[in-house]
Amino acid sequence: MDRNVVIATILITGIMLLWLYMMPTQPTPVEEVVTDSEEFVDQEEVPMVPPPVTDSIVTPAREARFITVETDLYTARLSDLGGTLVEFALKDYLQFDQTNPVQMVSATDLGAIGIEFQSPDGRNLDSRSFDFSIESFAEVIDATRAPAELAFVAQIENGSLRLVYTFSPGDYEVGLAVSHRNAASFQSGDGYELVWNGAIPFSEDAHNRQEEVTKIGAYARSGGDVDGINLRKAEEDGTTLRGTVSWIGLKNKYFGVVVLPDSPAREAELWGERIGQPEDPDVLADFRASLFMGPPSGSADQFRLYLGPMDYRQIKRYDGVYEMVDYGWDAFEWMTRPLATIVFIPAFSLLSSFISSYGVVIIVFCLSIKLLLFPLTRSSYKSMAKMRELQPKMKEIKEKYPDSPEKQQQATIKLYKESGTNPLGACLPMLLQYPIIIALWQFLQQSIEIRQQGFLWANDLSAPDAILQLPFTIPFYGDFVAGFTVLMGISLIFQMRLQATPQSGAQAKIFMYVMPVFIFVIFNRLPSGLSLYYFCYNVFSAVQQQFINVSTKKSAAAKAQTPVRRPVSKKALKRPTTVTRSKERRR
Repeated sequence: MDRNVVIATILITGIMLLWLYMMPTQPTPVEEVVTDSEEFVDQEEVPMVPPPVTDSIVTPAREARFITVETDLYTARLSDLGGTLVEFALKDYLQFDQTNPVQMVSATDLGAIGIEFQSPDGRNLDSRSFDFSIESFAEVIDATRAPAELAFVAQIENGSLRLVYTFSPGDYEVGLAVSHRNAASFQSGDGYELVWNGAIPFSEDAHNRQEEVTKIGAYARSGGDVDGINLRKAEEDGTTLRGTVSWIGLKNKYFGVVVLPDSPAREAELWGERIGQPEDPDVLADFRASLFMGPPSGSADQFRLYLGPMDYRQIKRYDGVYEMVDYGWDAFEWMTRPLATIVFIPAFSLLSSFISSYGVVIIVFCLSIKLLLFPLTRSSYKSMAKMRELQPKMKEIKEKYPDSPEKQQQATIKLYKESGTNPLGACLPMLLQYPIIIALWQFLQQSIEIRQQGFLWANDLSAPDAILQLPFTIPFYGDFVAGFTVLMGISLIFQMRLQATPQSGAQAKIFMYVMPVFIFVIFNRLPSGLSLYYFCYNVFSAVQQQFINVSTKKSAAAKAQTPVRRPVSKKALKRPTTVTRSKERRR
């Protein structure tokens, strides 16, 4: 194997290791972010426990009435005790059991969304403890063909609080209008908070819970920047953002909830708690995200609630919301996110429009990437071939100047110039391809497009394709063997053997087998769609290399067979003319 290939592979491996160590770190948890605002100057301590819900004005003594709202995309269930969402099931997405729909609302006694404020006498109040009446009550509301409204009204002191939900077909967005009548009679002049309680319930297999835990978090957009908290390392975390807050949101690996006020909020608070370790299948998480809206105005405050998949095509209409999707370390995100949104997502959408199998989509996509990068690949392989041809001469230089590294270097540089070889020609094209590899690494791990899409023996391309269950657990590897990971390791060995040469040193030959084992361990617990992509990538790379090698040999053979024509001197050109003229004179 060529030394430059080994160096390039080591560099790539080093970057990958650093990537695995650092990811995911975006958004970076912060203690507190204060944006420019004239209204807020002092910084306060971030509450590390959610503010207690205390004291209700009304203590209902009856059973709650529930209203079910049906649309073509989801089934929502609301309670008149609190006027809040208690269930929100997505019809087009199933949990890991392939039976129950994905649930967006945590099963809590309070319900998901509420209005919190202080009474004039200083009591903390939560609308989810209020007894609401329903305007035009119906047990089931049909919003599959036309928008429908559901209004809750709570009489409080000499005023009232009115919540109006709007449900529309073909959209995961729910409208919410919050109206206060005579708010001064039951609310202090500080204003109110709109609160979302509870994490989005886990929807993936318990064996893959650790991967899902690393993707959960709460976020907010303030002053144009997205900041947030996650529970990957800390068991409890919180932050406060002040200034102009555009939205708050929560997400897990594939789904998210976003609350967007039509008028910017003054402050956002995020809090989260993890119960158990990330690798524990029974780990639990809880979140609280709130928007401080200030004193209510005379008109209703309008909000939009998005409850659905973290699908770029669905959420790109909301500024900055897709930034909740983690694309890794900041040093790489400037290239990985644009590649995903500009190249990968449109390409997957286009291919899936006429290819039903997402496994085939991944294969065709991989082939397209290889064809697109073929000029770089060809340049790299040609440089590698030239370097292999120079290996004997470079060995002679080392033998000629064994005790003089300086003379070795001078002679080697001279050899490169005479042969027209650039030593970076083999490494640089490979490194230029690495941004695409990194971006695909992140994209395929959290692409909802391949979630629960089967291919060959893999039931779900977003999860490992276990073909053999082990009776024990191997550290860093797991308790199963993934099929596409095995194929990827074998294809990598085959590809590296193609690159090997008789002059390859012992280090290169050892590396040829160590690297596949290393990759095999890393990829075993990653989504099978990612392993499928890199298996195809290795196969197509080997085919490309064989094609380029054959073309190079044919070109070299053709040059060797072509006779070398020596230039004719001027005297030789003049002689025939002179002789001819002499003969003509004699005649």
